[in-house]
Amino acid sequence: MTVNRERVGVYPGTFDPITRGHLDIIRRGAKLVDRLIIGVTTNMSKNPMFTPEERIAMVQREVLQQGIANVEVTGFNALLMKFAEHQGASVIIRGLRAVADFEYEYQMAGMNQQLNNRIETVFLMADVSLQPIASKLVKEIALFGGDITHFVPPAVRDEVVARVEAQGRLGDY
Repeated sequence: MTVNRERVGVYPGTFDPITRGHLDIIRRGAKLVDRLIIGVTTNMSKNPMFTPEERIAMVQREVLQQGIANVEVTGFNALLMKFAEHQGASVIIRGLRAVADFEYEYQMAGMNQQLNNRIETVFLMADVSLQPIASKLVKEIALFGGDITHFVPPAVRDEVVARVEAQGRLGDY
């Protein structure tokens, strides 16, 4: 008798804001598991532009527009491995853009393995056309009045621009 066990993956991040790169990893990661949980975390050291609730709603909307049926979005403010364990995950999915990402992610994967060696970390390389995109850079470009259309979906662009207009741009060239 075989046991049919659902394979659950967690893709954690701050998603402040969600980018086309994030959505690429979500689409591809969802193919690897039966259920992919997008864990939107609070990371105050990243100086978020959006509240956790706004980011969760943003990610939910964009995932829904992608039509990916096996994805759930939830917030968390805990140790990643505790969150993953609570979700019944066997896989953590992480996206890599560059060598600098790999060094950080490799160290994190090693620490996470020490915390729970039953949960594997899987790295997905970002699509070549999306590799330069980072939420931090998207926010910086927007703060200086640059066009972020190619980096984020249209609704996200509108939200970022509205937030920047409310807070005030940094440059006037």
